[in-house]
Amino acid sequence: MDYDQLPKKKILCIDMKSFYASCAAVLMGLDPHTCYLAVVGDTERQGSVVLAASPRLKKDFNIKTGSRKFEIPDDPRIHVVNPKMALFIRISTELSKMFHRYVPREAIHIYSVDESFIQVDGVEHLWGDAHTIAWKIKNEMEREFQLPCAIGIGPNMLLSKVCLDIDAKKTGVAEWTYDDVEEKLWSLKPLSQMWGIGGRMEKNLNRMGIFSIGQLAAYPLERLEKKFGIMGNQLYYHAWGVDLSDIGEPIMQGQISFGKSQILMRDYTDPEEVKHVILEMCEEVARRARHHYRAGRTISFGVGYSKDELGGGFYRSRTMEEPTNITMDLYRTCLELFEEFYEGRTVRKISIALSNIEEDAESQLNLFQPDREKHRTLGYVMDSIRSKYGSDSLLRAVSYTKAGTAKHRATLVGGHKA
Repeated sequence: MDYDQLPKKKILCIDMKSFYASCAAVLMGLDPHTCYLAVVGDTERQGSVVLAASPRLKKDFNIKTGSRKFEIPDDPRIHVVNPKMALFIRISTELSKMFHRYVPREAIHIYSVDESFIQVDGVEHLWGDAHTIAWKIKNEMEREFQLPCAIGIGPNMLLSKVCLDIDAKKTGVAEWTYDDVEEKLWSLKPLSQMWGIGGRMEKNLNRMGIFSIGQLAAYPLERLEKKFGIMGNQLYYHAWGVDLSDIGEPIMQGQISFGKSQILMRDYTDPEEVKHVILEMCEEVARRARHHYRAGRTISFGVGYSKDELGGGFYRSRTMEEPTNITMDLYRTCLELFEEFYEGRTVRKISIALSNIEEDAESQLNLFQPDREKHRTLGYVMDSIRSKYGSDSLLRAVSYTKAGTAKHRATLVGGHKA
């Protein structure tokens, strides 16, 4: 790989450590570095998920994000609190304003509520080199907000993020260059340590004999592309540390899917109730696609069974004849998959995704579906009403049954208590 031909930017990836837990600690007058604190989805439910744990709680009690409330020891030193999502988001906004003191807005990319990228090329004469700027931001964040952070520096968004995850979270600030790819990036394993490689992709690559990033970089590009398409191309070049994304753009160019996954508040034993939730979720997935004026051909639908029945489930996909963002099109396809693969067991999780995305352009009229364009337009009209008056201003009848979840979730921020 000829790195001399690639851009060598100075990009900082800033991660607020245990952001929700740190914010909650500061609000309670506690030190985020030393206190024992967990933010859980609902303190009234023993099975509620831990959304964030303070560093000391992780280290001393092995409680981390994804643990359950009942796993937290009954220790008087441990504080267990509900999330305050609206406040957390407001603090995140204030942090973004702090970044703007150092770089212009177009050089800031808010990746998530607790993670951001900023490009510092061109401001070195004001603030110093990238390391100096990183330490200034880190110290200023702790001084003004009492919040800890870690910062990875790299020549592109990918390497700055991987540097953050692997080195900076241990040292506070760290930098990787293209010279570090062979020694540091290629040695990564398991593959899921690499940003952008999830559990399912890791298993696929393992079956091909690929267990480290170095092995991925050595694998023939044409075979990866044949197996995974454009994702294979991305995997190969990311393994070499190459990422040509501009700041503010997604690492994977273009939205490749719209999805929603929901862990249900209780076990669902009645398949009719499960269908009610499926319809609500199809409405939400379709709405997300319409928001970006996109439509998709492939529906992926998954069901996870209750742990009381030893877990398990299925995840299947089906491609439709035409791209769509019409709720009932998605719902019919999900029902087909549900009827075909459902084993009659207790359901606790449902996942739906729309992929094979393209622009939602005018489609050819179908003699067998004369009202299709009306249904498509109706979706956009319903979205505009919800945008103006709130997501619960227009709900389907199933949302008012005991099985529905949309009415309750409309009161949440980011899926959690405001």
